[in-house]
Amino acid sequence: QVQLVESGGGLVQPGGSLRLSCAASGSIFRINAMGWYRQAPGKERELVAQITSGGSTDYADSVKGRFTISRDDAKNTVWLQMNSLKPEDTAVYYCKMVVVTLTTYTSDFWGQGTQVTVSS
Repeated sequence: QVQLVESGGGLVQPGGSLRLSCAASGSIFRINAMGWYRQAPGKERELVAQITSGGSTDYADSVKGRFTISRDDAKNTVWLQMNSLKPEDTAVYYCKMVVVTLTTYTSDFWGQGTQVTVSS
């Protein structure tokens, strides 16, 4: 099985920065795409940013120029650097990884979620 553990959320003032991390462990052969999603109260979960195994990135329009996604395959880890945070960035942030397991089974795995609150 595969486990994803997130860290780095918290309370920050508008204009501030946070860095989220998500580390995978377990029966991992290879990780394809990695991504960050968020869900605000009363809203659907939405894609924030994703990065392919080749390093190509994609961002939601609302975070372009403020957030940066990166990965380290040796550590099975993905990060989300969030700068110039706004109150509307407040949400629970989830990481997702598309993992090829040691039994060559490919599936999506999710982290447990970390709360990000942007407020003065």
